[in-house]
Order: sequence, then structure tokens, then C-alpha cells
Amino acid sequence: MGFGIRTLWALVVAVVAAAVIFLTAGPAPAIIALIGGIAAALVASDGQPSSDEGDGAPDDREDPVSPLLEEALDAIVEPVLLIERGRVVLANRAARQLLGAHIVGDDARIAIRHPAAAERLLTGGPTEPDQPISLVGLGSLDQRWEMRIADTTGGQRIVHLIDQTGQDVAERMRVDFVANASHELRTPLASILGFIETLGDEAGEDAEIRARFLKVMFDEARRMQRLVEDLISLSRIEADKYRLPAQPVDLGEVIHHVWEELLDSGSTRASDIQCHIAETLPPIAGDRAQLSQMLHNLIGNAMKYGRADTPVTVTLDRDGPMLRLAVADRGEGIAAGHLPRLTERFYRVDSGRSRTLGGTGLGLAIVKHIVERHRGRLEIASEVGVGSTVTVRLPPLKSPDKPAIETIVTKEQ
Repeated sequence: MGFGIRTLWALVVAVVAAAVIFLTAGPAPAIIALIGGIAAALVASDGQPSSDEGDGAPDDREDPVSPLLEEALDAIVEPVLLIERGRVVLANRAARQLLGAHIVGDDARIAIRHPAAAERLLTGGPTEPDQPISLVGLGSLDQRWEMRIADTTGGQRIVHLIDQTGQDVAERMRVDFVANASHELRTPLASILGFIETLGDEAGEDAEIRARFLKVMFDEARRMQRLVEDLISLSRIEADKYRLPAQPVDLGEVIHHVWEELLDSGSTRASDIQCHIAETLPPIAGDRAQLSQMLHNLIGNAMKYGRADTPVTVTLDRDGPMLRLAVADRGEGIAAGHLPRLTERFYRVDSGRSRTLGGTGLGLAIVKHIVERHRGRLEIASEVGVGSTVTVRLPPLKSPDKPAIETIVTKEQ
């Protein structure tokens, strides 16, 4: 077997064809076309003498085709198999890791072990690469794969497996989000419509009943307004997720500003806020508006769920190379089983209490996205009967010139 000039030209043509397909149809068909072209060219070179060899001259050199084809397949990060007469003749590294190193030489249906895959592999005649097959549970129960099959001119079949697990999870999250948002908006809207209908009847003639109903309608409308505002905020933050903030921000100054706003709001719990802010802290590269929103959400939650007349402690200091912001309350605390899900959209430990206190179920989800955009870390710790502490670690813009000295800031009423 030789590896002559015709084989090289065939490989060049395969690469060019794959590039054209990539530009017109996308990466998946292009990968299949490239593999098929390489396989066909290499197989076609079998038995043909090289341009450097004389006709009929014996070829005692090692076969260069199989190693080259294996290297080409191993360079593809997704599982790819080459099947001939129903058996796996080549499998790249990703395929061997997914299905096992023993699959080479096995029947293709046994190697993949999925009913939908077996049915397609048994089908004779030409295949349709643009008609993928969904495989659920291949590798592990929660994995989702898309299988595409293409035929080569040499009669082999190329099986390309594309991991769709992440896309499937994202789609389920989107569907759940739309369903939850619709439910959260429908509930107050139904209440408002019901009270409007009642006011249109005889109940609207009673001034006391009318005033009570109008107050409920106003509260429900405000609840819808808060939810819509949080949905818009979440959408904007997610849109900026990959755009790093570059504005230097003094986080201690932002804390003081948020504290002043909470005091001006007239909340009875605002006087319970205690701030411990270290001096000479470096600024961070941040989005001031988003950091302010993060603090409002964290301190607001601590005020809502902490017991009355107990301190809400806000601490800002250094923790190694990072700045550490901690907001702690002394409330009922949260059971350990709920902690991993607190940053999920619309997740509530106690739905009734959260709605009564005006929560939308999006506060900590917004905090998580803000922290991620600032390349920080978010931690939530809680003990039932003691309280909760939310810790945010953010990278500084530059190192401080002097060691930090902790001071305690209080507000005179």
C-alpha cells in the first residue's frame, strides 16, 4: 500500500469540501464529511503504488495509513466510530472512553448498545446525515447524545456522537423558568381580577370593603411589579455575563451608600444593621449598579428573615488575595438540605412566608449571576435556630499598600 500524490490530493479535496460544508451547513455535517473524505482517501490508496515507487516493486515499509487515520480521529473531541460490514474497525479516543476500549472489532450494535442506534445501524441503503437520532442514557442515565451516520465511498459507515446533555439541561431550565414565571405572574393577576369583579358588584358600595380590596389589589400589583423588575434585571445580568466589568469600585463606599438608602426607606429593621469595614482595602473591577443590587438583595434578605431586634452584620475585609463580604442574620436558619438549591430561580424554603414578606424567589439567583460576572465565589452557610451567613469573595483590582485595619462603623439614630 502506498501513500502517493493522488492520496494527498484526495485529502486536500476532503478538507476543502469540509470547509465549504462548515460555512454552509454547520460544524456537525462538516466533521462527518471530513472524516468520510479522509477515510475514503486512505482506503482508496490501498494497493496503489506511490509516485516514488517503480511499478510492481515490493513495498517492505510499515503501513502508514492506519496510524494516520487513527490520529485524525483521535484529534476529534467527540466520539467517532468507523464501521465496516457491521463491525467497528476504528474508534477514536473519545469513543473508547465513552463505550469502552474493547469496542474495536465488536458488532456496532453491541458496541453502542442502544435500541434506537441498533435499528438505524441495521438499516441498509444510504443514510441521511441530516436526520440525527437521539440516544438517552448512553454512558450514564442523565446523558443525552445525538447520533449521526454517514456513508463513505468505500462502503464504510461513520458514526458521530454529539453530546447534547448541556443543551438539554439548558432547555429544561428554560421551560421551567417560563412555567414558574408564568405561575408567579398569574397568581397576583388572578387575585386582582377577582377583586375588580367583586368591587363591580354590591361589595363596591361599602367604603370599608372597598378600601380593603383596593389595598389588596395594590399589594398584588406591587408584587407583580417587583417580579417583572427582577426578571428584567436577571435578563440584563445574564446578557452581560461574559463582559467583564472594568470600572474601579470602592466596595466599602457602596456598602455605606446602600446602608443610607435602607435607613431612608423607613424600615424598622434598618437600625439593626451593623457594618464592619476594613480600612485601606483596594478597589475591585466591578459594575457599581450591579454590586449595589447585590447588597440590597443580601441585606434585604437578612432583614426579612432575621428575628426582630437582632443585628444584621455586614463585614468587608481581606481573605488572602480576595476581598470577603459577609452578610449575617440571626433568624430561624435554613436546613442543610435546602442550601444547594437556594440560588435556583423561584426556589423557596417556605413559599407562603416568602410571598408574605414580598419575596419574588429571584433574589439569590440574581446575586449568583452578579458574583459570577465579577469572577467571585458565593457561599451560603446556615444553622437552624441560629441564623444564616452569605459570603461573597471578589478579586481586588490591585494589592493594598498597607495592611488592613478593621474598624467598626455605627449609625446614630
